[in-house]
Amino acid sequence: MLQAIGLTSTRRRGSPPAVDDLTFEAEPGSVTALLGAAGAGKTTALRLMLELEPGRGVTYFRGLPLHRIAHPAREVGALLGDVPGHPARTVRSQLRMLCAAAGTPASRADEVIVEVGLAALAHQRLGALSLGMDRRVGIASALLGDPQTLLLDEPSSGLSSRERGWLHGLLRSHAERGGTVLYATEDPKEAASASDRVVTIDGGQLVADQDVAAFSRTRLRPRVVVRTPHAARLADVVSREARAAQRSVEVVAEEGTLLSVYGSTCAEIGETAFRHRVLVHRLSDEVGDAGPAPSRPTAPEAKSIPGAPRASADASGPSNLLGAEAPSDPSDSWATPAAATSPTASVPSSRLTPDAASRSLAPDEHQTGMELPATPLRPVRSPLRPLRYEVRRLLGVRTAPLIAVAVIAVSVALCLLLARTGGTPLPAVLAAWPGILPLPPAAFGAGLLGALSFGEEHRFPALAAARGTVPRRLGLLLAKLAVTATAALLLALLVVAADAQALRLVYGADLTPAPRNWPVMAASWSGLAVGCAWAGLLAAGVFRATAAGVAAVLAVPVLIAPLVQKAIIVPSVRSITGLPDRLRELAGVQLPRQVDPWLMGAVRLVVQPVGAALALSLSALICAYLFTDLRRRARW
Repeated sequence: MLQAIGLTSTRRRGSPPAVDDLTFEAEPGSVTALLGAAGAGKTTALRLMLELEPGRGVTYFRGLPLHRIAHPAREVGALLGDVPGHPARTVRSQLRMLCAAAGTPASRADEVIVEVGLAALAHQRLGALSLGMDRRVGIASALLGDPQTLLLDEPSSGLSSRERGWLHGLLRSHAERGGTVLYATEDPKEAASASDRVVTIDGGQLVADQDVAAFSRTRLRPRVVVRTPHAARLADVVSREARAAQRSVEVVAEEGTLLSVYGSTCAEIGETAFRHRVLVHRLSDEVGDAGPAPSRPTAPEAKSIPGAPRASADASGPSNLLGAEAPSDPSDSWATPAAATSPTASVPSSRLTPDAASRSLAPDEHQTGMELPATPLRPVRSPLRPLRYEVRRLLGVRTAPLIAVAVIAVSVALCLLLARTGGTPLPAVLAAWPGILPLPPAAFGAGLLGALSFGEEHRFPALAAARGTVPRRLGLLLAKLAVTATAALLLALLVVAADAQALRLVYGADLTPAPRNWPVMAASWSGLAVGCAWAGLLAAGVFRATAAGVAAVLAVPVLIAPLVQKAIIVPSVRSITGLPDRLRELAGVQLPRQVDPWLMGAVRLVVQPVGAALALSLSALICAYLFTDLRRRARW
């Protein structure tokens, strides 16, 4: 059961809150519609329930607020707009990546693909999907955790009647399995046909909380729609005959040649038009909305014909506007303003669970000034399986393989050119690093992969689509550092192997003898690749843009390294020979002698201008990331 109590959004300067003291509930096994015109506060209410919007109030999902649920994806599935997935990612790849974030098995993606009818489009790219198919992907992402409750924000907006029928059938099926469904809509006819209960809000406040039968009886009116080029003449004739017969008939002129006739039938209107020889182009029965007026002005579009009888409006409520008697059942009547502002007006204590009833405020407590607990904007949760998520994010699109192929091709070309001209040391030839370039292609490619790791998260925020951001958690950061380091090492190894093979193929085996200090060179090469990858990753995470990550990678050799060389690097008068032995004495651990060359290589890399600049840049970026992370109170 979903219980929303006293939801109130933060008041904007000079304007009332978008949602003001909204209280209602949605029962399991039923479909509940949150009905309201554009700007009524539907989306804000859903965001308050999901703790995506700061404000006051509390929402209980089977007795617990969302932040106290260990695995929210298994309790609540939400769709607030379209899924902002990478357009080059396939449907199956997107859902398998989200499975890792939700902590569910990858096989669940295949199950929901079949459940939402996307089996034939599982390998279709997201950018090539139609609106209806894209909405199905969003529904599938909400169903990945097999949640008890579904929260959907206007899921049928823009869909065809066929797609709407499928969507309503899916929601009904979820409710029949014991689930709770709450969806927002602007269409009262859709709410009446697809839901069991309708919660109507206007201006952020509760207007009515009714079952669908009471809603249809008090909110919707049958009407006859007539389109004729002689609209004024037909309206006058119908009005005169209704007065003569003393019948309550209302004729409303819509735009153009369209009339809406309330209190009559198609047969009566057709006979009247035939007797008076009025040409009719359209004659049909429809259901009109008699609820709260939408926020957009409608007076110029719909006005009553002079002389047509109208129902009188008295203090008995909107139901008398229909010419009907006020309902005797309190559940069928519209909520009064006092009831709309009470935190328990539409949630009787007998329908609350004992746990939630004990937490909710009594009416007298609310009136004496006790405020409901504040709903802070909580940090986004990290993926439950961050390493698996990051691997699938990296390999789910062709960007990383294309970058690797381009880097290898450029490196081979530069390697052969450097070997042909001569005068370049063998390590620089194998690394394809001419003196005119600030970085070798492999290091720049590794930095680009790192920048895309966080840059694409901010551009296509699949983890927190409703906020347009990504979790700033250490778990996700460590996973990204591990995956980008592995990708950078693999790219560096492939470049050296491809360059060596190209040299042997073109110039023979004598040109590429194995150097004696290859461990030191390997450590330096690996450190440069991993350092560039991490610099791009951290800069893109701090500044939320791929371009910032690429700029940070290029700034290391272009800007920071010359400054370091002038300010820090000075001629050494002492040698670090014997450093491994002194470290063994200090630590009291006897490390094998085989690690000495690698340790010395790492030390020599750090004391080089580029190495020192890279180390300083990484230190500054890590501090900046942790500082912004701690400011957002996000830990893991």
